[in-house]
Amino acid sequence: MALTHEPTAPYHSAQDALRVLETVAGRASGVTDAELARRTGLGTHRLTSLLRMLRREGYVEQTADGAYVTGAVLSRLGSAHDREQALREKLQHTLDDLRESVGAAIYMSRYVDGEVLVTQCAESPATPAVHEWVDFRSSAHASAVGKSLLGQLDVNGRRDHLARHKTARLTSRTITSEKLLLSRLDAHPPTVPVLDLQEYAVGTVCAAVPITAGSAVGCLALSLPVEHAHRLRQAADRLNKGAAPVLLSLAI
Repeated sequence: MALTHEPTAPYHSAQDALRVLETVAGRASGVTDAELARRTGLGTHRLTSLLRMLRREGYVEQTADGAYVTGAVLSRLGSAHDREQALREKLQHTLDDLRESVGAAIYMSRYVDGEVLVTQCAESPATPAVHEWVDFRSSAHASAVGKSLLGQLDVNGRRDHLARHKTARLTSRTITSEKLLLSRLDAHPPTVPVLDLQEYAVGTVCAAVPITAGSAVGCLALSLPVEHAHRLRQAADRLNKGAAPVLLSLAI
């Protein structure tokens, strides 16, 4: 399925982080931050921020003399043995951290074989997940998750999906015009989070950002009760900034 979106901020962060990890992995005895800066070409501020994230996520560790070496998480994800389970556990840990920092239920979704799939979710009593009152697979036109995923497909991919899943009215705010929906998807800036303002369910607002590794189409999303709608844009911005570790896990 062809993609139409441009690289997002998390994509660039993940690419830079991969450069750092490749350099660290290439030196079993460890590499200093000065050498990392020289080999990667990254500025001090940028490199410091990336190393902080990589240490927090367990991808690198710092030895007593200050050198950086590969961490346990990188070793496990890089192993062919049980990689899928390791990836799922790592993603869940990252989603749980995002739930706490953003203060909202967090969702990981993929577009697989022409269908919208919510593959993982991080929720809690204080941040409950949205009630799936209509199957997410048939409501992509209304949900932030669905619109983010459809937005990453080409025009033919979008039309194919909508031919199989009609744009039914779920709330008074749902867009039911296929022409209008396609127009909005086409005009939406790829680096701006997609919003759902009670289009899928009354009483819930959502936001989603694209998370794409290789040819796989995915997104990261959040949901809030409508009484917290005033926090939506700020939460979406924090979600976007916190998406790099998710993309990095998928890319390793």
